[in-house]
Amino acid sequence: MTNNQTQLKPEPNYSIIKWTALTIGGCLVVIACLALVVVLTGRFLDPQIGGVISQIVLGLNGTSDVTQVNTATPASTSPPESKFNTMGDPNAPVKIIEYADFQCPFCQRYWQETESQIINAYVATGKVYYEYRSVGAFIGPDSASAAEAAYCAGDQGKFWKYHDVLYSNWTGENVGDFAPDKLRQYASTVGLEPKTFNDCLNQDKYARQIQQDVANAKADGIQSTPSFLINNKLVEGAQPFNVFQKAIEAALKGN
Repeated sequence: MTNNQTQLKPEPNYSIIKWTALTIGGCLVVIACLALVVVLTGRFLDPQIGGVISQIVLGLNGTSDVTQVNTATPASTSPPESKFNTMGDPNAPVKIIEYADFQCPFCQRYWQETESQIINAYVATGKVYYEYRSVGAFIGPDSASAAEAAYCAGDQGKFWKYHDVLYSNWTGENVGDFAPDKLRQYASTVGLEPKTFNDCLNQDKYARQIQQDVANAKADGIQSTPSFLINNKLVEGAQPFNVFQKAIEAALKGN
């Protein structure tokens, strides 16, 4: 496995996870106590620092309560022409399909470091049509839940805003960041109509779409996340912008 992508894999070995949790359980109690002191000190000295630290504590203890939702997003000029899980001109000469998982650390890295540059340079200028697809629940059930929630947000024209909030609030794999109550709270931060969003989630409206994403990923030969098809040519991993730039420019020239 490279250092910028997550390999597709079977469901996690929960017996190992439970054994590890038991082994370090005593240590976590001490860490949690120390972290609480740090949070209180941080908030006293600097409210912003305290808020960030409190999110880390939430990630450690796995609680489903959200005390503060992070809405920070990378600087970008996302084009207004976005529909559901796509953005840009459908007639653009280059199409990029991203296969990703909201729990994948390298997907988050790509979102933080590279995605906005592609949007600004190529999507906003009409050269690239961009589509996001999930890869189901390969990291864990929360992966599929987050993807379904993002698609539900897409019903109200806010897929990309919700997509940003999910990545902003991810702290680790299968730690409860995308539990149902948190998904609902994230929805409120982007102004989604609550009943419509909740009905969409409760009725599993996009469960089949998630299954189709998995089938498409297999058909496209996707073996890791994030992976990208740039006019059907594969680019794997959270590569720097210049790698995507080279691939996009080649596609614009018909190569």
